[in-house]
Amino acid sequence: AVIDFEDVLLTLVGILVDREDIADQVRRQYRFFVVDEYQDVSPLQQRLLECWLGERNEICVVGDVSQTIYSFTGATPAYLSGFASRYPGAPVVRLVKDYRSTPQVVALANRILTTRTGRMAPGAVTLEAQRPSSVPVRFHAFDDDVAEAEAVASRIAELREEGVPLAEIAVLYRTNSQSEVLEDVLARAGIGYLIRGGERFFSRAEVRQAIVALRAASKVDDDAALPDRARSALSPVGWSEEPPAGRGAVRERWDSLNTLVQLADDVYATRGASLPDLVAELEDRAEAQNAPTQDGVTLASIHAAKGLEWDAVFLIGLSDGLMPISMATTPEQVQEERRLLYVGVTRAREYLELSYARARTAGGRGSRKHSRFLTGIWPEEERPAGRAGAGGGAKKSSAAARDELAAEDRELFERLREWRTGTAQAISKPAYTVLHDTTLAAIATAKPKDLRGLALLRGIGATKLEAYGPQLLAIVRGDEVEITAP
Repeated sequence: AVIDFEDVLLTLVGILVDREDIADQVRRQYRFFVVDEYQDVSPLQQRLLECWLGERNEICVVGDVSQTIYSFTGATPAYLSGFASRYPGAPVVRLVKDYRSTPQVVALANRILTTRTGRMAPGAVTLEAQRPSSVPVRFHAFDDDVAEAEAVASRIAELREEGVPLAEIAVLYRTNSQSEVLEDVLARAGIGYLIRGGERFFSRAEVRQAIVALRAASKVDDDAALPDRARSALSPVGWSEEPPAGRGAVRERWDSLNTLVQLADDVYATRGASLPDLVAELEDRAEAQNAPTQDGVTLASIHAAKGLEWDAVFLIGLSDGLMPISMATTPEQVQEERRLLYVGVTRAREYLELSYARARTAGGRGSRKHSRFLTGIWPEEERPAGRAGAGGGAKKSSAAARDELAAEDRELFERLREWRTGTAQAISKPAYTVLHDTTLAAIATAKPKDLRGLALLRGIGATKLEAYGPQLLAIVRGDEVEITAP
C-alpha cells in the first residue's frame, strides 16, 4: 500500500497513543522541543506534538499569526495565539524589530494588516524597521497584462544596470498561471529567470499534454474559428467553461489550460490566427522559455516565496479578483488573502513595486480595480500607465509623494521642491521638466552623498546629473544653494 505524509503522522499518533512503552521511550530520548513556523501547525501536527510531550511543558514555539497562509492544509493560528493560555507562565518574547526591510517597506506591511479595522489582529505585532530610510515603495497601474509584464521587464533591466544582481530580484504573483505572460516577455527581453516552487509554464504536464492535443487537432480540416477549435481540443484534457470549485492541483491545472484558451482568443482577435498558427506560436514560446539560464530573476507564487527574501520584489496582478482571489468568499478566507499580501510585501529588502492591469488584453475593457487591501494606500492615479517604456506607472501628485515619506524626510523634500521651482523659473520651463516629485522623494529618502549615489536614483539621467547634481547634493547636505540656470 502507498501512504502519504499525513498518513505517516496519523500512524505515529496512533502508535504513541496505543503503546505507552513506545511513548515513554520517545519522551526519554527527546526532552526539549522547538517548533518553528508554529502558526502553520495543523490539528494533526499539534496532536503529535502533544503525544511527544506527554505531561511536560518543555517546549518553545516561534511563529507569526500574520503569516498564516496555509489554512487549506488545516493550519490555524489558534495554537500560537492561545499558547500562553495553554501554558500559563510561559515567557512571551515579542520580536518586533525588522532587520530585513527598509522603513518604507515595513510601513506598508503594517498598514496592510490594519486597513480593514484600524488595528492589528490578536497576537499580531507592529514591526519596527531597523534599517536606514531608502527609496519609496512604487505603485503602478497598466492598461493590460502584457503592458504590466513589459514594464516589469524594463524595470528589471534598469535594476540590473544599477548593480542589482538578477538573483536578488523576484516577481511574485497570486497564482501560477499568471507566470505565462511574464515568462514570454522576459524570454524575449533576454532576461533569465527561474521558477520557484513549480515548473516553467511550458514544462507543466498539463500544458505539454494540451499542446499535443492542439497539434493533433490542427491537422484536421475544420472551418470553425480558432477560439471554438481550441476549446474543443482542450475539453478532453480537462478544460471546461466554468472553473472547478475549490483550490489545489485541480484548480491550478484548469488555470494553466484556461491560459491557453485565453491566448487562443487573443491571437484570433488581434490577427485572425488559425489553429496551426496558434500551435506554431506556442512552440516558439516554449522554445524561448526553455532556454537554459545560470543567473536569473526568481518567479514564484507568494506561497512559494514564504521564508525567502530579495533586494527587489515586484508584486504583480494586485487587482480585486486575484488579490483577494475570487474563490475567497468567507471573511476568514479573505483575511487569509490579506495575510498573503503581507507575506509578499515583507519579502522585499529595499525595492518594492506593486502593480496591476486594468484589463487582461490590449484594448480590453478596463474594469479591474486595485486590491481592496490597498484602499487608502494606493496613491491617487492621474491615468493608467501605458505600454512598457512609456514611463513605468501612474505619476503621483506632490501631496501623495510627500505623504509617502517618513516624517524626517519631508523637510528635505520641501527644500528640494523650492529649489526646483526656482530652477524652473530661471530656465523658463515647467517645474516637472526639471525633476518629478517622485524623483525628489527618492532623493529625500536615499540622501545620496555623492554623484555616483545620486545617479542610481530613477529619474536622474546623465544630462540631469551634470546639470543639477552638485546643487542637489548641496541641498541634501543642508547647504545654501544659489539657483542659476544650468
